[in-house]
Amino acid sequence: MLRRLGFDDNGNETMKRVGKALVLIGTAALLSGVALGQSQGAKYRPPVADLEAFVPEPMPAGFGVQHTDVDGPVFVNASGMTLYNWPLNNLRNGTAGDRKDAPPECVDEKRTVNTGLMSPYPGDLLLPDLETRPTCTQAWPPEYAADGAAPVGKWGIVTRKDGKKQWTYGGFPVYTSALDKRPGHVIGSSRRWNRGDSGSHREAIGPAPDAPPAFVVRTVATGRLLTTDVGFSVYASDGDTLNKSNCVASCLKEWRPIAAPQTALTRGDWGIIERSPGIKQWTFRGRPLYTRIAETRNRSLEGSDSPGWHNVYTQINPKIPAAFTIQDTRVGEVIADKDGKTIYLYRCGDDAQDQLACDHPSTTQAYRMAVCGGGDPERCVTSFPYVLAPVGAKSESLIWGTMYVDPKTGHQVDAKAPGALHVWTFRDRPIYTHGLDKAAGEINADGWGEFNGKRNGYKGFFIRDDYLNNAT
Repeated sequence: MLRRLGFDDNGNETMKRVGKALVLIGTAALLSGVALGQSQGAKYRPPVADLEAFVPEPMPAGFGVQHTDVDGPVFVNASGMTLYNWPLNNLRNGTAGDRKDAPPECVDEKRTVNTGLMSPYPGDLLLPDLETRPTCTQAWPPEYAADGAAPVGKWGIVTRKDGKKQWTYGGFPVYTSALDKRPGHVIGSSRRWNRGDSGSHREAIGPAPDAPPAFVVRTVATGRLLTTDVGFSVYASDGDTLNKSNCVASCLKEWRPIAAPQTALTRGDWGIIERSPGIKQWTFRGRPLYTRIAETRNRSLEGSDSPGWHNVYTQINPKIPAAFTIQDTRVGEVIADKDGKTIYLYRCGDDAQDQLACDHPSTTQAYRMAVCGGGDPERCVTSFPYVLAPVGAKSESLIWGTMYVDPKTGHQVDAKAPGALHVWTFRDRPIYTHGLDKAAGEINADGWGEFNGKRNGYKGFFIRDDYLNNAT
């Protein structure tokens, strides 16, 4: 039975299992949020207890690092805007994206037809709402290099097809997103990518986490999860004390201490204890680290079901607003509204050569209207109602928010617009319930749409899924 997430003393929904998880980070590498770049303007500080430490590296003048709500530290330009790249992705019938050390494929040309990269749809079908469809560079402005700029560290410069110079990172061209409006925004895309039929993916880029080579930090639905270098989750125990492991005898039949090499050195909040003569174990902020012997899945949360054991995170996501709950479903744990009805996120990416997203209220709503109501806005509002937000509702974080939308068009409008609805958003996109879900925990619309909802459709807002990897 999946454990519920409960309320804290303030009545806010908080993850019992995750809330107790060890959000353990170092501080030495934070450098006030900037890594060897010039000082940025006003910084956003996510409303979480601890932030993920990162490894400083040389950067172009004016660039920096910004901590974000769910994507960890990301690179930003001189204006504090998140930086992204678009690495070449394999699709069903070909590839899309930028090639390493090659001129960018994102150009200032309005695409009018689809490519046929996502079979069974043929190519050369006319795209909807062409009068408002942006070019690739309008949606993803290139981060141009100033005259006289020179490569530094992993940062290089590539000449675009129009002759302009653009920054690259690790050989891939760098962009900002037209959807990001302030420091801390990662609205354009994320570090999480549901591969398969979800389309070509842009990704926020950032510095390496400050962690020894034996560990990796991975973005999952609950935060920045610490795993081993082969993907198994890292755990810590309430039964241990500071820099001392009390996992002995029968405990060791279920939990494997993570051994530190004889040559390993302490760094930041990473420490080493000696379990017995010559046998060393990693600690993170003074807490000994383990893997679960029975675990077979990468990025698992199952070990946290054992009393007193918790996944380790470098940074946990901000609390969800108090208007929401957590519910068990037949597949996993989801975020739900105050009545327990499952929340759904809408995903959409078109099949033009530039693979632009179509899931934001500023983009065409033709795809969404087609899958939620056969093109009928009234059917859409019935089948996938918006989650209404009270006037004055606020979020402590940037990842959650509210906006006014016109349900007839699906676009964002002014608060005084006729028929405007005030709705909750996640990553600046409206969230929904489903008309066929009648009781708490029902999830009848997960995968509703094309390609099981991955390309154009609705997915449940999972925070844990032990079966289908919807949350990891």
